[in-house]
Amino acid sequence: MQRIGIGQGIILAALVALLIGTGILAISDWTATSNVVISGQGWLAISLGTFFSLIVGCGLMALVFYSSRHGYDEAVDEFRDSRSREQAKWMAEREKKSLGSRREP
Repeated sequence: MQRIGIGQGIILAALVALLIGTGILAISDWTATSNVVISGQGWLAISLGTFFSLIVGCGLMALVFYSSRHGYDEAVDEFRDSRSREQAKWMAEREKKSLGSRREP
């Protein structure tokens, strides 16, 4: 198991503090509005909004996985991979030349 560094611990503590603060704020706001009456139409609107938001989110995530697994996320440029390899080879040769020239006086 990997140990958590100091920076990661600080970030984790800050995120946990934000989560706790958000929870406290949500609970205090929910209890502060205890005398507000929401009609049946209001509850229906909240329910439908939540339901369709979840449907859209799940549908978009399904499309992301589908496109990733079926290759729709691949590069359109068919020569991109070969150019990348050629460029990497050229950069390696250039680096070898520059290192070789530094070693020789």
